[in-house]
Amino acid sequence: MVDNELLPNLTENLLGTLNDNNGYHDIIIEVGSDPNVKTFRAHMIIFNCCSPYLQRILSTNKKSDDGALVHIKINRYFS
Repeated sequence: MVDNELLPNLTENLLGTLNDNNGYHDIIIEVGSDPNVKTFRAHMIIFNCCSPYLQRILSTNKKSDDGALVHIKINRYFS
């Protein structure tokens, strides 16, 4: 059984790692058209599990063998 004090620390550390903009991301998503482009760095596994739309996009944009990040451009966005 997980110690009740360990779980909050583990969760906090995991969320801190996921929110770290300086690393640990494997996908870059650009939304919009020039000059109004917003860039998001994210985790492919999260999108793959939570978004059927992005799951379809990611299935056709596999990560290359050289370890390069997946880069997706979405020209239209909805507000």
